[in-house]
Amino acid sequence: MFRSRRSSTPGAPRTGWLAVILVALLAWPALSEDEQAAPARRRPNILVVLADDMGYSDAGCYGGEIQTPAIDQLAQHGLRFTQFYNTGRCWPSRASLLTGFYAQQVNRDPAGARPPWARLLPDFLKPLGYRSYHSGKWHVDGKVLSGGFDRSYSINDHDRNFSPRQHTLDDQPLPAVPPGSGYYSTTAIAQHAIDMLAEHEKGHRDQPFFLYLAFVAPHFPLQALPEDIAVYKERYREGWDALREERHERLKKMGILDCPLSKLDPDIVPSWNLSAEELRDKIGPGEVARAVAWKDLTGEQKEFQSVKMSIHAAMIHRIDRETGRVLDQIRGMKALENTLVLFLSDNGASAEQIIRGDLHDRSAPPGSAKSFLCLGPGWSSAANTPFRLHKSWVHEGGISTPLIVHWPAGLKARGELRHTPGHLVDLLPTILALTGGTPIESWEGSPAPALPGRSLLPAFEADVPVPHEFVFFQHAGNQAIRMGDLKLVSRGKNPWELYDLRTDRCEMDDLAARNPGKVADLSARWKGLAEKYRLQGGGPPQKGGDK
Repeated sequence: MFRSRRSSTPGAPRTGWLAVILVALLAWPALSEDEQAAPARRRPNILVVLADDMGYSDAGCYGGEIQTPAIDQLAQHGLRFTQFYNTGRCWPSRASLLTGFYAQQVNRDPAGARPPWARLLPDFLKPLGYRSYHSGKWHVDGKVLSGGFDRSYSINDHDRNFSPRQHTLDDQPLPAVPPGSGYYSTTAIAQHAIDMLAEHEKGHRDQPFFLYLAFVAPHFPLQALPEDIAVYKERYREGWDALREERHERLKKMGILDCPLSKLDPDIVPSWNLSAEELRDKIGPGEVARAVAWKDLTGEQKEFQSVKMSIHAAMIHRIDRETGRVLDQIRGMKALENTLVLFLSDNGASAEQIIRGDLHDRSAPPGSAKSFLCLGPGWSSAANTPFRLHKSWVHEGGISTPLIVHWPAGLKARGELRHTPGHLVDLLPTILALTGGTPIESWEGSPAPALPGRSLLPAFEADVPVPHEFVFFQHAGNQAIRMGDLKLVSRGKNPWELYDLRTDRCEMDDLAARNPGKVADLSARWKGLAEKYRLQGGGPPQKGGDK
């Protein structure tokens, strides 16, 4: 069972969690017979905003210096979860969010196919009267409309923010966007979402909507609008070490966490990264391959690196502005009061350094359409402050995400924190609990396993624990299991590490050698779950993911 940080403080009263949750559930307003018979529009609309490779502390309301007023407003008038988890990688997170299962249970990458019972969220919502819309990144197997969505704008070219060659409207190919047309992916994704909402208001206003707004930013390549980059031009000259200290202090003052700042891991980068020599050859002498101390960089490297972070910040800046436009559309429809908004990221910030798409033109302005830069391990360590490691690892830096919950009609809390742990697999059960939906027990004769997640509704009401027996992680050879406050984690074939997250969320004090029995127990549990999920998925365990 998980405990909230508040309830696990030494000396705090020990309240039975069953009683706490029962009180919270009883306090949740029940529908009268008249309300149950009312039109489907009484059910809340649902907006899920998913950023791609955004770090835990990038947004202002999670300690960041990036200007995110729209996101911060959601937090100010809603809830922030402090211990919420994704899967550590792009497509597994999307699989978990949309199916309610761990990615290993559905056991497919975007090129494969889910088991028949692994339906997507719109299939749960359609019988309740919902219309479902998608705009942005897809990265799930199959076409979007076959997943139950009524409309979709999908960007399938993730290497070109200014001129994608592969994008679709309602699964039908659109012409490639010509260079210099004024297109920018984040703005286009938001505009298509706004158009769908306007269409919904015109033709389906008596039905609730589900909008899945999945930005491709700030995933590499670092490409942003020049006016947004200019806002942050001088901000990052002090480097990633100073920025990590700043963010860490703000996180502590906000009450989001209270653990020592983790150390940099200069020896750990993705195995598929370009070498230091290749980076110097293809990018230039300003590129840095490792998360070394800022003071050890040359002047040229410091200048180039500060520019890179300004582009990353600009991409998040634009996500915030475009999210604000979508919220304004919903507000104009007089629907924001009864819209559940969830904001989160698919994994931690990325230490990847590769070159794809149109490659990299060293003469092009950084952040422009002809450049192909990646954030890299120094700045991703800062974006993931205060945690260790990055996207694709299952240490806290790779799997910790902000989760903001905003729902004026359904939440009494304003600006409060929730310390109970949770995972993406919890979102679908939560939405079903809110809407009156039920899990799918079988599909076309194929029986479905029980959903592994738990409804977060008790935590919407108060800062109480939502009991999970465990939370499971496996990706690209990295594995972890969290049970209570204990987390067992390893990198590839390295030995298991054991941490007490109640006091050491930054994973700096490895307890494995002092607790071999606990390591044996937790590792046996992880192996049993990995085998169970492999069999449910119908194939071998997954080995990797997108880059």
